[in-house]
Amino acid sequence: MANAIELRNITKRFGQVVANKSISLELHKGEILSLLGENGSGKTTLMNMIAGIYYPDGGQIIVNGQPADIRSPRDALALGIGMIHQHFKLVDVFTATENIALSMGGGSFDLKKVHEKARAICEKYQFALDLDQKVYEMSVSQKQTLEIVKVLYRGADILILDEPTAVLTPQETERLFTVIRNMKADGKAVIIITHKLHEVLGISDRVAILRKGEYVGDIATRDADEATLTAMMVGEKVELNIERPEPVNPVKRLDIQHLTVRSADGITVLDDASFDVYGGEILGIAGISGNGQKELLEAIAGLQPTQRGASVEYYAPDASAPVQLIGKSPKAIQEAGIHLSFVPEDRLGMGLVAGMDMVDNMMLKTYREHKGPFVDRKAPRALAQRLIDELEIVTPGVGTPVRRLSGGNVQKVLVGREIDSTPTVLMTAYPVRGLDINSSYTIYGLLNQQKMKGVAVLLVGEDLDVLLELCDRIVVLCGGQVSGVVDARTADKRQIGALMTRMEGGKTDE
Repeated sequence: MANAIELRNITKRFGQVVANKSISLELHKGEILSLLGENGSGKTTLMNMIAGIYYPDGGQIIVNGQPADIRSPRDALALGIGMIHQHFKLVDVFTATENIALSMGGGSFDLKKVHEKARAICEKYQFALDLDQKVYEMSVSQKQTLEIVKVLYRGADILILDEPTAVLTPQETERLFTVIRNMKADGKAVIIITHKLHEVLGISDRVAILRKGEYVGDIATRDADEATLTAMMVGEKVELNIERPEPVNPVKRLDIQHLTVRSADGITVLDDASFDVYGGEILGIAGISGNGQKELLEAIAGLQPTQRGASVEYYAPDASAPVQLIGKSPKAIQEAGIHLSFVPEDRLGMGLVAGMDMVDNMMLKTYREHKGPFVDRKAPRALAQRLIDELEIVTPGVGTPVRRLSGGNVQKVLVGREIDSTPTVLMTAYPVRGLDINSSYTIYGLLNQQKMKGVAVLLVGEDLDVLLELCDRIVVLCGGQVSGVVDARTADKRQIGALMTRMEGGKTDE
């Protein structure tokens, strides 16, 4: 089988850190290759060199049998290489056709001809895309489809997709996989970066694995299973069963009624949500990204104003009557002795201060407790070191600024700090997004520990397989509304996917 791309001894350094060390790898024409590896293994760095975002410090890239000097994304596209990133590069107020035309660069263009050529691409690969629809009216799946059409329009024969299913429903994921298979049948070469092993096994022909910046090897997907791939990634056998202990004497902690939140421009982002939360259980929150998950957690935490009629009653462990949280500031909630712990979706925007080191970020939770002019740094330093040891956080030391850590290690710092504050209610949004399998299972274990201590855990997640294995109940949001509350032990993925899109077939169990 002819090679679309061949990497020979590719090396990339960032200061003293070697992100990729002498990697040699082949991608064949008409092949779907999955790229696997733990956080910090160098997957995205390697793909960014093929896509022209980084330039290698050593080695050679061969494209279609010819040595290539790829110094920019424009160079990559000229060679037929297109990368679809997690964060889309689209102009919201433009239509799909206008965004495709805009991607072609300077000069004038005939929108009618652009529309005709784009329509032909959509028909060829069975893309479900309205070329006259404006981007701000599109779902996440439609925006991703548009990004793929953009690179195909520019002649890409080699496509790199970075975590393409992160915010898709099961139904949308299957549609995407159908399109990828159609592209493969047309001779395109596709690389997918993902952490979801069941998707790797379902879509790829071959799996290439990186470990700590080095190429471990590859395996034909037909010869692989989840245990084999995990062992290759981490270098040892890893148990893949997520534990789900039975709830012991669950006690109501939150009674949420008619919770409605509007955005600054008056759009209802959370619409009349009502459900209960119990201590000693993990309650999953499922939904397509942007369906009110963030606003739900922020409203409970006192970070979002709510509409008239909303009620969030908190039942403290030793209190005789519930406390109303609506109208209280986050500080007032804390001073009332209500232990809410919140891991926000935007970690470095809301959760941590990028320029501070781990010790200072630990102190952000406790600085108000200090009465004098001097603060105690011993306890936060000890906590930072303990988190490094227990969660295997990769950092030069507790004094390293958080912004210099990888995304996965930033995640461990934040989740570890929040759990250490001994909450009564722990709210966590996407705690394992972008984490490798080993780190993910560490976080699942921490959440189960909190559950067994009687903590009420609210988990906003995007991987339905994980929610179904880890949670006790799942609240499903669609269009900002609660479309169902299901028993995670008896529900299946298609049922929840249907509730996420208001399709028929989702039965609820209050």
